[in-house]
Amino acid sequence: MIADSRLLADDLLRFIRDRIPLARAMDLRLHHYDQDGLALSAPLAPNVNDKGCAFGGSLASVMTLAGWALVELELQRRGEDCDVFVGDSHVRYLEPVWTDFRAEARLAEGADFTTFFATLAERGKARIDVRCEVPGSGERPAATLQARFVAKRRAGAQ
Repeated sequence: MIADSRLLADDLLRFIRDRIPLARAMDLRLHHYDQDGLALSAPLAPNVNDKGCAFGGSLASVMTLAGWALVELELQRRGEDCDVFVGDSHVRYLEPVWTDFRAEARLAEGADFTTFFATLAERGKARIDVRCEVPGSGERPAATLQARFVAKRRAGAQ
């Protein structure tokens, strides 16, 4: 990853924390960003439920934001001015999370930005599938999210 990409990621995290009060309350942080994906982290304390483990809504929110940020950053890197939103998602909770956690986002198998950007150029909107997971205590993840994100050019954008 080039330095400019890391600066874009840091700027996007500031944007998220400034514009999405929930992200600020969750104490969302950038864990890493590179050519393979993006990870956001959050401490357990502001995301705890009544049982002492991570609240399922926090897990889903961090995974959704990680997937959204992955798509948004690629658009920004390529100079595209788009609104990005989640069009569809499915979450699975596989085990409780008892510690600070992170959500790792990558393109889903078979998804690629080349096709996504070709469609965006042709139609002014495109969609892409992303897979996110919160690592678990063993081999399998604690939670997963499969989501389709949609990007639509803003009015006046080329």
